Amino acid sequence: MLIYNSLSRQKESLKTVEDKKVRMYVCGMTVYDFCHLGHARMLVSFDVVRRWLRIKGYDVNYVRNITDIDDKIIKKALATGKTLHEVTSFYTDAMHADERALGVEPPSHEPRATQHVPGMLQIIKDLEKKGLAYQGDDGDVNYAVRLFPGYGKLSGRSLDDLRAGERIAVSESKRDPLDFVLWKSAKVEEPADSKWESPYGWGRPGWHIECSAMSKELLGLPLDIHGGGPDLKFPHHENEIAQTEGAYGGTLANLWMHCGPLMVDDEKMSKSLGNFRTIRQTIGAKDDVATAEYAFNVREAEMLRFFIVRNHYRSAQNFTPDNLLDAQAAIDRLYQTLHNVGYDEVEVDWASCYAAEFAQAMDDDFNSSLAVSVLFDLNTAANREKSRALASQLRALGGVLGILQQDPVAYLRSPTRYTRHETQQSLGETQIEALVAERLEAKKAKNFARADEIRQQLKDAGVELEDKPGGVTQWRRI
Repeated sequence: MLIYNSLSRQKESLKTVEDKKVRMYVCGMTVYDFCHLGHARMLVSFDVVRRWLRIKGYDVNYVRNITDIDDKIIKKALATGKTLHEVTSFYTDAMHADERALGVEPPSHEPRATQHVPGMLQIIKDLEKKGLAYQGDDGDVNYAVRLFPGYGKLSGRSLDDLRAGERIAVSESKRDPLDFVLWKSAKVEEPADSKWESPYGWGRPGWHIECSAMSKELLGLPLDIHGGGPDLKFPHHENEIAQTEGAYGGTLANLWMHCGPLMVDDEKMSKSLGNFRTIRQTIGAKDDVATAEYAFNVREAEMLRFFIVRNHYRSAQNFTPDNLLDAQAAIDRLYQTLHNVGYDEVEVDWASCYAAEFAQAMDDDFNSSLAVSVLFDLNTAANREKSRALASQLRALGGVLGILQQDPVAYLRSPTRYTRHETQQSLGETQIEALVAERLEAKKAKNFARADEIRQQLKDAGVELEDKPGGVTQWRRI
């Protein structure tokens, strides 16, 4: 199988350090707020990557970290009067609830940065011995970027073109504006639980050193795959390379994978533009609960997962109302086939032509977009031939991508906000059942005008009826 390597800028064969074992590290969330749509894309994309690697026979050791010490977390704690632990525990629980709603399997390991501070200090010490780290007048320990010859190789930027920005803070104690912080000295106003004792005085780790320590401690070097969102390539991943390779030589990761950007209405998602969307807002869950009262719309949650996997993970993805409507309608068609044709719970028949095409797509840099198109070819064939066997394979192959595993009847009867029928939300299941029963009575009384009126009323409300033999009427939301 081939995987696009962000470092070499070309597709490469997967060659693992250990036979049939994959060491995969993905940068996770900084837990100070609810997860947004960019997080959803990362979570689902690498969930699909792991699922496919497992199908290919690999034992995947998947580590996705939690950043639970950071400037944003400290700011949140001070603003709310809560401890860092209270803030990070709440938003970690919320993240777990979100990923379960999206059908994302938990990683093999989910280390918290605060659990690995000794390892971070060891790397800083090793960098200091190599002359790559120095302590400034303000107590911060910085990385001397210009002394690492490979800096910029991942992002493709030269040192002369680089300028301080992103999460690189400019300080008078830095020898060069490009130098970044490895260890931040403690400030008086900061919470007590945000500080650790170290050879450099009380302080806390910088953001970049956290991932270098956790990946090395839990997976060893080199990693087979290192992944993350598009905004992490620079400076975060570039700095990880500088830290790990600067301290220990060799290679941090053999393959680098980055998701493509996610836009909202053709613009970058940001709170300042007013287009910031959380996972919860998108799947009908409340923003003020973590797990105990967490409830979401199962149809909308699967739509969001489908919306993500129907695009290649490296491509830019635009989140618009029309695109969501299209995604909802598309996955509804697949569920309608499962409902109409019927299916059995079976394993994928990889010898079949459809499964072979699906596998060929996934072997080419996890091309889930092409794999989804195979599902629709299979869907067409299952409908045309009224084939239960083909519908069963449709469900089985969908499971590889983490979709099409709900009961079709329950799924199709679930309400959704992502419909072109504005009145769909106004009718609950009890009201629909009552109208269906009234229509049945009208037909028995040969009042066909009233029966047709009810059918049209339901259709206008986004509910489709299907009369079956024996006087049975089934309904679904459209």
